[in-house]
Amino acid sequence: MRVIATAGHVDHGKSTLVQALSGIHPDRLQEEKRRGLTIVLGFAWMNLAMPDGSEESVGIVDVPGHIDFIKNMLAGVGSVDAAVLVIAADEGVMPQTREHLAILDLLALPGGLVALTKTDLIDDPEWLDLIELDIQEVLLGTRLEDAPIARVSAQTGAGINELRSALAGALTALPPRRDRGRPRLPIDRIFSLPGFGTIVTGALSDGHFSVGDPVAILPDGPSGRVRALQSYKQSIERALPGSRVAVNLSGVGTDEIHRGQVLVMPGTLRATRLLDVSFRLLSDAPKSMRHNLSVDFFSGASETPAHARLLAAEELLPGQEGWLQLRLDRPVLVAAGDRFILRQPSPSLTLGGGEILDPHPRRRYRRFDATVAAKLETLAQGRPDEIVLQALEREPLLSEQELIAASGLDTETARDAIRQLLADSLLHGLDNQRLLISASAYQQTVSDMQWILGEFHSQYPLRQGMSRSEVRSRLRVVGARGVRKELPQRAFNDLALQGQADGLVLSEESTVRLLSHTVRYSSAQQRAVDRALLAYDTAPFSPPNAIDTLTLLNNDEELLESLVEQKILVRLPGSVYFRQKDFAAATKKIITLARANGAITLADARDLLNTSRKYAQALLEELDARRVTRRVGDERMLRGVEQ
Repeated sequence: MRVIATAGHVDHGKSTLVQALSGIHPDRLQEEKRRGLTIVLGFAWMNLAMPDGSEESVGIVDVPGHIDFIKNMLAGVGSVDAAVLVIAADEGVMPQTREHLAILDLLALPGGLVALTKTDLIDDPEWLDLIELDIQEVLLGTRLEDAPIARVSAQTGAGINELRSALAGALTALPPRRDRGRPRLPIDRIFSLPGFGTIVTGALSDGHFSVGDPVAILPDGPSGRVRALQSYKQSIERALPGSRVAVNLSGVGTDEIHRGQVLVMPGTLRATRLLDVSFRLLSDAPKSMRHNLSVDFFSGASETPAHARLLAAEELLPGQEGWLQLRLDRPVLVAAGDRFILRQPSPSLTLGGGEILDPHPRRRYRRFDATVAAKLETLAQGRPDEIVLQALEREPLLSEQELIAASGLDTETARDAIRQLLADSLLHGLDNQRLLISASAYQQTVSDMQWILGEFHSQYPLRQGMSRSEVRSRLRVVGARGVRKELPQRAFNDLALQGQADGLVLSEESTVRLLSHTVRYSSAQQRAVDRALLAYDTAPFSPPNAIDTLTLLNNDEELLESLVEQKILVRLPGSVYFRQKDFAAATKKIITLARANGAITLADARDLLNTSRKYAQALLEELDARRVTRRVGDERMLRGVEQ
């Protein structure tokens, strides 16, 4: 699932182009439709034919182009895969074209292209060539420098198919979205519908949400639960990273939350008011940046006043880069690696942007500290936690020493990163921390276990659960390179117990089952069970043999296994079956006589229970197997008193 965003100057045809591509007009507000001007973010989607012949759903975020609505635009491009920079052929590059391009460049979008719109208004082909040359000059030195330029007319449809093909090619070249087991959904819309309640929307990153998941809204928001999920008007059970998602929340009112907050899994992330960042001041900034400048900080859908502290320079000149520590007026929820924009509050204009290096610095730094600068330089080259996590995603289930070696980091740095990842629940330890697994691989493995159990319950609905050994033999932990590893026994035990703690499975002594699974007999099966147990009632210590029992159960072997699993019947050696309560009564009698006489023989047990040799022998052999008795010659002695 991919998301693209439009960008460009006001009235250059972004919304009309979105409608031509998708058949959906993104403007939602009556004022927008009246004025022909996008004020808030608009959304649409389309099915895009990919180069390999497949079809993929692609979301479209249509952002405002007017300077008054630039802040809404920033919220739209924070979580997308590629951008379409829209430039009208009759006007060419305009002021907001340049500002939008600068923002796209600062946000480091991985892909993009240019749509030269309104070509139907131009009769002179040479004019279009000149406009393209001007565009190419403006793109020089930006991430869109080599982006294709597609000539289109939303009115006539000319070039729309070529634009679709160019978009498909740009999206195909992108790496897949990673599921880090730490879902984040910056909230850009909040509304309610009768019968549903509160609904929030946003672009999901870093993980997935499923129906029923507990969620928290940060900073300073309530907790709730995912009641339902929808993506592009389709109800789904699971929302994946990179998709535009509408989340129906239970336990949360619309008046309790606001745009800019972030929907997360409880305990995975925390808010901050201090950030270490790398920053680039735009080359066309009107003046240099000085220490402690008041700015507006934008990340995701949030906007927060802040003060920018210069750490290693007296000032930054236009076009220069440097280290900043941002002191925010109120908490925000961000993660290392997120991109951000800084704007001057008044007069409103974009100053620059960069990357968040440390979302939780331990203290406010002294300026011109060489140690701090060295630390930030290291983080900018590649964060240790990301390096460690990527190493573990390539090859899952490694010991700490193996992971340190795979990361290529020095031991102390790697161990610090592992501790932080464990604290942030991005790594899980199994087998008393002897083996480490990434949160994404862990979640996928638990999901695979649920699928295996679901298939088993579907095939054997009368079985209480699947044997632990069979589940483990079928379960594999899969890494990013297709590496498949079997879980060692103790690691599997930890996984099953954690799945039980999460309310997904029930881990029993010899079996595992889905918590949602219960054995239910049909009316015919229940009549057969009642008939069989009544036959056992007539002669508790001389019950029907195995063949007769199966006959009473309508030759339903699964029904017989179910009665044993549920401990209604006990299977003894020699294919002898006793009711559980009759077996317990016989055991009590045998123990009492053996204690009184010092031992018990097969004949003693037969006479005591007034049964046949076959049943007495089955009972005694079972007690031997359960280590209640021990055979010595022709006698059985109680264990613990045989001396």
